[in-house]
Amino acid sequence: MSKLADYDGPILEIDKLSISFFTRLREIPAVMDFSVTVQPGEAVGLVGESGCGKSTVALGVMQDLGKNGRVVSGSIRFKGRDLAEMTAEELRDIRGNEIAMIYQEPMASLNPAMKIGKQLMEVPMIHEGVGQKEAYARALEVVTDVRLPDPERMLNSYPHQLSGGQQQRIVIAMALMSKPSLLILDEPTTALDVTVEAAVVDLVKDLGKKYGTSMLFISHNLGLVLETCDRLCVMYSGEAVERGSIHDVFDEMQHPYTQALFRSIPLPGADKNARPLVAIPGNFPLPHERPPGCNFGPRCDYFEAGRCDVDQVIPMRPVPGNDRHETRCLRFEEIDWNAPLTLAEQKEKSAPGKVVLKMDNLKKYYEVAANALFGGGEKKVVKANETLSFEARESETLAIVGESGCGKSTFAKVLMGLETATEGEILLDGRNIEQTPIEARDTRTISDVQMVFQNPFDTLNPSMTVGRQIMRALEIFQVGNSEAERRQKMLELLDLVKLPRAFANRMPRQLSGGQKQRVGIARAFAGGARIVVADEPVSALDVSVQAAVTDLLMEIQRKEKTTLLFISHDLSIVRYLSDRVMVMYLGHVVELGDTEQVFSPPYHPYTEALLSAVPIADTSVEKEHIVLEGDIPSAMDPPPGCPFQTRCRWKSEVPGNLCEREVPPQRQLGKGHQIKCHLDDATLARMTPVIKTAAE
Repeated sequence: MSKLADYDGPILEIDKLSISFFTRLREIPAVMDFSVTVQPGEAVGLVGESGCGKSTVALGVMQDLGKNGRVVSGSIRFKGRDLAEMTAEELRDIRGNEIAMIYQEPMASLNPAMKIGKQLMEVPMIHEGVGQKEAYARALEVVTDVRLPDPERMLNSYPHQLSGGQQQRIVIAMALMSKPSLLILDEPTTALDVTVEAAVVDLVKDLGKKYGTSMLFISHNLGLVLETCDRLCVMYSGEAVERGSIHDVFDEMQHPYTQALFRSIPLPGADKNARPLVAIPGNFPLPHERPPGCNFGPRCDYFEAGRCDVDQVIPMRPVPGNDRHETRCLRFEEIDWNAPLTLAEQKEKSAPGKVVLKMDNLKKYYEVAANALFGGGEKKVVKANETLSFEARESETLAIVGESGCGKSTFAKVLMGLETATEGEILLDGRNIEQTPIEARDTRTISDVQMVFQNPFDTLNPSMTVGRQIMRALEIFQVGNSEAERRQKMLELLDLVKLPRAFANRMPRQLSGGQKQRVGIARAFAGGARIVVADEPVSALDVSVQAAVTDLLMEIQRKEKTTLLFISHDLSIVRYLSDRVMVMYLGHVVELGDTEQVFSPPYHPYTEALLSAVPIADTSVEKEHIVLEGDIPSAMDPPPGCPFQTRCRWKSEVPGNLCEREVPPQRQLGKGHQIKCHLDDATLARMTPVIKTAAE
């Protein structure tokens, strides 16, 4: 089938689409009465929480719903043709050629046993029947287009030899090989660092313009959608609840769910004490347990009994005065959308107490064989942590930020006793613990330093009830003298993390991601921890659940006076909840100060780039656009001099190649604010804010 070059209508038209999955017990409606239109060259964002049906819509477009799924009603038209009426051969011709899809996990799309070049060349050879020589030339062109260094070496590499960001760029290159008319992106940057995400998003926008490709961008990150899309469709529980242009939906939202989503994300100006985030109450309904009437009714601030819960189909209605702006709310014309937000309960800022943790010139090196597969060869040293020095106080939240591979998790492992330090010392309440591995630590030290992990699914034992897992932690920490006492304490811990006591008898598989993370938090606090290391504790959760979990961590911290070390690459959440911030790059602490100091100039050039990369879901915010070139160097072979000099845009301001020759000294900029940089005071003073709001 030739590409319909003369077609000028909508590229994709989904009309009143309903998709169900059929099990032996029942029909489960996953998507209901869903409509969206994508015009030529337009990017449409599809947002909503996990389980709302975003990916099901994408699979419906690809006609890939598996054995159990099927379109129950409505239609999906691509360039005017109904996909359901196409033969298997026509569909095969369209997939990958006219409609391409980029998935969340790049390795799911790459063959690990095949070189990159061969995988890219397959696309035009299969779809367009071109010869090997031309296919290679085109592969080289797209790899150059997606800004990968040394394209010929890339084509000759296997997927495992590339970093996550490079793999995702190859997948984008593969999707663009046949210049598709429609590109579906399903959370394409979730697994990537914020700096890599910024570069990939930039790339997708540029290539969309270059190739004139229309896009359907699926994400739960409203900031990313603002930066990449022209129009937006908000989904909740299988339905579209609001549709419109980015500016109409962001600035004049007309559905309570859209408003609730915005209240639960940390925008500039949010403050954990004065302006806490508002989590969406209640839980997302399961597909076979949807309420009568409005699906969002049970969680809505504007719910009206006898009107919103009458079993009826609530239609999408146009919002007067806006461009194709529609909402699925019965009361949208009665609600005062500009009313000031009812503030969540304001909290007292707890004053930091005495120093609990002190690190002094901590180093962690690993020795690895040069030939890791067969051993032998000379040994190489991986410098994971270089002279880390800082202290953390009681009741304080210290955020540790940086890209993957900068040494954040290595430092956490040394603190936890999973590794021992190479040099330097760690003092916990004045006791040295850097050389004591976890098996040699006493019960008190183990219960004093606890961890909440990134992925709640991996940290719970699938064959043990929730209550039993918390009680097991209490036994290890020697809390309580009898089973009954421990049981009582376990129930109190469930109260602490706001889970119903009945959950004690549930198995982990019966819990949602946010509920599992709460169990992980209950277990970490079971022994009265002095320090809790939270390693990306909310990155795997939906935005609405993130607000509830961060709020919970803060509340427990106030009550227990715990020191929280918050490891993250999401600077929006760091700005919201941290008291002090430590920025790491390639094992070095490049900047350290309180949140206000780190988020306003002068910055370390790396901090500046990190701030510029954060997607912010606010149309009134202007950002300076800084894209970091290249990848983080290997810790096995770090560059000479300043670790950041290979990617620094300020390097030319320093005379005499100093950046390439010497590691910068740690400098005090006043009141506990320090940076590791060769830039002189005059140059630092010239730095302007990266993030500006319209009011500034």
